[in-house]
Amino acid sequence: MKKYYVNDRAQANGDHEVHHEDCRYLPSEATFLGLHPNYWSAVTVAKVHYKQVNGCRHCSQECDTQ
Repeated sequence: MKKYYVNDRAQANGDHEVHHEDCRYLPSEATFLGLHPNYWSAVTVAKVHYKQVNGCRHCSQECDTQ
């Protein structure tokens, strides 16, 4: 399991991206989502914090909808 975070700053399209702990694009302004077995689990928790959530296209391609 890895540690996951959600970016507190939305992108231009309103998405808050989910990143795992090893992502080189993990922002300093991020909320810890806990330990998760996969991105889908982390995205579900991120949706508690933000309505519009997406996976990082670099570290969570399976969750990235763009």
